[in-house]
Amino acid sequence: MSKNKDIIVLNGVEYMPLSMATQNAKALDLKGMAYCIVRTYSAGVFAAYVEKEWTENFVKCALLQKSRRLWYWDGAASLSQLAVEGVKKPENCKFPCEINDHKVYNVIEVIPCTQLAQESINSVSIWKQ
Repeated sequence: MSKNKDIIVLNGVEYMPLSMATQNAKALDLKGMAYCIVRTYSAGVFAAYVEKEWTENFVKCALLQKSRRLWYWDGAASLSQLAVEGVKKPENCKFPCEINDHKVYNVIEVIPCTQLAQESINSVSIWKQ
């Protein structure tokens, strides 16, 4: 039995109003953030909105929003081409789901994306196993 009067239990599963479920969700304001390709030293490559960049103990860091790890891409010869043109073969790409509040360390480069590239990257289906 739930102690919260707004939550009901049915067959052992707790249910709550949608408004309650989203109360603590962070409202994501992407205004002023650039959508970029971010390459790190050892964590990989990401497509994301860059909220903040800083240096910590001589290491360049970034806070990413709506971050997708670019595990495998097809149809772009380099990250520069990917940031300008996007992918030519989205069906072959392996980009997992987006995550928020993603802190990455050892940032090597941040490449701003064109609108075309952003739309192309976002058109890639979520890859999962």
